[in-house]
Amino acid sequence: MPSNTIGADGTITRDARSRYRQRAEGGAHGAFEAETKRAGGSPRAEIDVVRGSAPDEIRAFLGDTESEVVIRRRRMFDGDRLVQLCDTYIPAFVAEAAPDVAQLDTGVGGIISRMADAGLAQAEVVEDVTQEPATTEQADALGVEPGSLLLTITHVGRTEDGRVVEVSRHTLGPGWTLRYGVPLN
Repeated sequence: MPSNTIGADGTITRDARSRYRQRAEGGAHGAFEAETKRAGGSPRAEIDVVRGSAPDEIRAFLGDTESEVVIRRRRMFDGDRLVQLCDTYIPAFVAEAAPDVAQLDTGVGGIISRMADAGLAQAEVVEDVTQEPATTEQADALGVEPGSLLLTITHVGRTEDGRVVEVSRHTLGPGWTLRYGVPLN
């Protein structure tokens, strides 16, 4: 399977062709930890979990404008270098079925595995990649000027029956390449 790489200059290539299938590799607690370890890096994350309202653009994906969601805010590092900010929004029905998604430590395989354990396996993932201007908070964290364009991945995970069980917004620091593959057969 393809693997993410971290170049000598710190450039990270995120290879989406395998990341979700290998999220528990070596006892990892999610795709970021598995792929960073595989690339020879030292992954760690600072995590906050709260309950609250999702922003309007996230509620549009969730299809529910009223319900409280679980919000997992992560600052993701390779060693001491902050490389990514990620906010994940989990609908209340998922948190009820898979309560471990609201814990700081979600166990081997991370939240996607906890959802699958509860019968809410993600059968489809769509990721939209856009350039977004860095907010002051993002700029301070990632060491760029406010307004600098950063790659943002909006990940939407759906079950076999089409229910959205996760929306994650990844904001990537400088030096990322995203790699996707498309089957032609």
